[in-house]
Amino acid sequence: MWTIVIIVAAVVIVVAIALTMRTMARRRHLRDQFGPEYERAVEAERSRGAAERDLKEREERHEELEIRPLPSTVRDRYARDWASVQEHFVDSPDQAVGEADRLVTTLMSERGYPTENYEQQKRDLSVEHSRTLDHYRIAHEINGRAGGRDTTTEELRSAMVHYRALFDELLQDDTASPDEERR
Repeated sequence: MWTIVIIVAAVVIVVAIALTMRTMARRRHLRDQFGPEYERAVEAERSRGAAERDLKEREERHEELEIRPLPSTVRDRYARDWASVQEHFVDSPDQAVGEADRLVTTLMSERGYPTENYEQQKRDLSVEHSRTLDHYRIAHEINGRAGGRDTTTEELRSAMVHYRALFDELLQDDTASPDEERR
C-alpha cells in the first residue's frame, strides 16, 4: 500500500516540477521576446497569466502577418522622405511631427503591418519592436497634442526623436536576403 502512495506522490511531484519548468520557460521566452512590454502587459492585465496569454496571442497574430523586407531602393526613398520631414521641422514643427507620424505609418504598412488602428499597431509592433515601442507611444501622444498651446517646440523635437527611433528600426531590413539586396 505504501509503495503505491510513494509512487503516486513521486509522479505528482515530477509532473508539478515539469509544469513549473514549462511555465518558467514560457515566461522567460515572453520576457526575452517582449522586453519592457512584458511588464507593461502584466500591469495592464493585473494578472501575469492573463498578460502572458495576451502576449502569446500577439505572437500568434504576428506570425500570420506578411512582414516584408524592403528593397534597398525603397529604404533609400524612405530615408530621403525622413530627411525632408526633418527639414520641414524648422519652419513648422507641429506639421512636421504630423508628417513624421504619417511617414512611420506608411512605412509600417509597406512592411506589412496593418495600420487602421493605433492600439492594434502597438500590439503588432510589440512582437518585434518592443524596445522602441515606448518611443512610438510618446511620439504619438505628443502628436495628438500638436498644434495646441500645450506643446512646446522642445516637446515636438522630442516627438521627432521618438518617431525616428521606430522609423530607423522599421527601416532596417534584417530579413532581406543577399539576392534581394543586389536587385
